[in-house]
Amino acid sequence: MKLREYATHDATGLAELVNRREISAIELVQLAREAHNRMNPTINAVVEFYDDAESVRGADTGPFTGVPFLRKDLGPTEAGRLQECGSQLFVGYRPTVDSYFIQRARAAGLRILGRTTTPELGIGSSESALCGVTRNPWNLERTSGGSTAGSAAAVAAGIVPIASGGDGGGSIRVPASFCGLVGLNPSRGRVSGGPNQQDGGLSRSRTFLMCRTVRDMAAALDVFSGAYPGDPFVIAPPERSYVEELHRPTGSLRVGVAMSSWVEGQVGPGVLEAVINTAQHLEAMGHRIEEMPPPYHPALYPEVAAAMYHMGLLTLDATARELGRKIDEHTLEPVNLKLYRKSKQRPLTYAGEVFQRDRKFRADVGEAIKDYDILVTPTMPCTAFRHGTYSTLDENLTVEDFLHGADLAMHQYMHIFNVTGHPSVSLPLFQSLDGLPIGVQIVGRFGEEATLVRIARDLEEAIPWAARRPPVFAGECE
Repeated sequence: MKLREYATHDATGLAELVNRREISAIELVQLAREAHNRMNPTINAVVEFYDDAESVRGADTGPFTGVPFLRKDLGPTEAGRLQECGSQLFVGYRPTVDSYFIQRARAAGLRILGRTTTPELGIGSSESALCGVTRNPWNLERTSGGSTAGSAAAVAAGIVPIASGGDGGGSIRVPASFCGLVGLNPSRGRVSGGPNQQDGGLSRSRTFLMCRTVRDMAAALDVFSGAYPGDPFVIAPPERSYVEELHRPTGSLRVGVAMSSWVEGQVGPGVLEAVINTAQHLEAMGHRIEEMPPPYHPALYPEVAAAMYHMGLLTLDATARELGRKIDEHTLEPVNLKLYRKSKQRPLTYAGEVFQRDRKFRADVGEAIKDYDILVTPTMPCTAFRHGTYSTLDENLTVEDFLHGADLAMHQYMHIFNVTGHPSVSLPLFQSLDGLPIGVQIVGRFGEEATLVRIARDLEEAIPWAARRPPVFAGECE
């Protein structure tokens, strides 16, 4: 197989070739290494491609048998492998356990070949002091989006067809929108974070992956869904496999469409048009379309969003003690150090206030959207922005300006569904006039990923994106 052919296959397609013995798993690993060697010097998506990648094992049978896979350097852990979280604080850290997610990945046949870049501690976009700048294959001067920056860039550039990600406020969906990928954030409890990250980010964070096709998303849901002992949230299992859902009718849905900003400012050029276009396609399919008002009061959002940073950073003290390091300007980037210090100033009653605020927020949003089967919103109010925008490396950027710009304005359509637990997916349906991807977010009822699989399949058929390729792409470099 030539690199050009390898880079255009999705994970399901490559697994089919392995199962038919038209190519071997080791040959796919070698092609992934070649794609990495050609692409990574330009985009800086992979922080480590394992020296022993050719000897990495995965199950010989499974939906993703032999498929090359990369792991985000934050979230699920591999025993004995480095996990540095994009931070000087974690340099040299090697976990001692395999996360359940990693165990399921291997059982499905995936070959875990390395780890991808992330901004420090998952805060910010696609740059860090430790790993440098990760560049968007669609435009090297633009961010690939955070915090699943490297995985998104690697999949978009054709290094691998699938790579892990995590989402505590948009960290799968942002890079999916910016890099032209499918990015699902499952319902709370659908995918276990155990045994070492079962309650990350106020129960807002979920683990899943970046991919290019809806059938890969569906197959991955079958692979990674399911609870383990000790999980704080256990969700009802699906009625049938998600791959089966690809062949079932969608039915007629009531669709709420976001036609305006939910907080402040304007939705960027092309983004609102993408949402309207999506709604028109859905209406043509027989769905009932309604414009929906913002489901929350904008004054409530800033504190709800900021809580994840403040509560999450308070866990760093135990980490620093375990690693024998100090938390200072040598171990944290400027903005993150300011965030950490501000978090330490919160009163002892802060945690209780956060939980009460989240409870009310969930109830308010749940009531506002309960009559809709799905929602259609922008994923981001803009296309990929330039490197350095709201950077955690900016010594002059205040905590207030960072939270307002990087979260309040940018994540207004996403973070709320991390709080409520609803599943949502960013689909690469459109592009801007200058050729940058525009993601449209589809939000489902809690626990109803099956509906998202079917509606995403319908939109993929109506607005196919498989033939779109970024300028920096492994399949074009031979």
